[in-house]
Amino acid sequence: MNYNLLNDMGLGNMDLTYLFIGAFAAIFLLLIVIIVLCVNLGRLSKKYKKFMGGKNAKSLEKDIMGLYEDNKLIKASMEKNRKDIENLYRKLSGAFQKIGIVKYDAFNQMGGLLSFSLALLDENDNGFILNSVHSAEGCYTYTKEIKNGLCDISLGEEEKKALDMAMDL
Repeated sequence: MNYNLLNDMGLGNMDLTYLFIGAFAAIFLLLIVIIVLCVNLGRLSKKYKKFMGGKNAKSLEKDIMGLYEDNKLIKASMEKNRKDIENLYRKLSGAFQKIGIVKYDAFNQMGGLLSFSLALLDENDNGFILNSVHSAEGCYTYTKEIKNGLCDISLGEEEKKALDMAMDL
């Protein structure tokens, strides 16, 4: 058989069987692609129906706007909470957070360990030591200022222990 069209294309000597096999393979491949696309379209259609089920465009828009407003409220609340936490941290840094106390018998005569040294420090190791000395004549109380964990006045043994206890926390 001699076909003029095939001759014009430069395929005049080609066996038509190969051409039919190639066309059949292309049709089969396209059929598979169509089936895959139909399955995907079916899944998408189910998701769309589920999403739009019982809703119209106006009610869906209303729902989305409600979510947007809720999101704005949550962001505002989160910002307020962040500021409140920063304020609390600022206030807490000046509060006494570290405590050390040592009870002792000042004159080895009274018994009962009625004297004490109390160290109160903030997070920066600033504060004071309260030293209360109990004797037969009365009770005497002294304070010593602490800055950055140090005192300008010499500390007694019990005061040093109380300060060390507070700074170890």
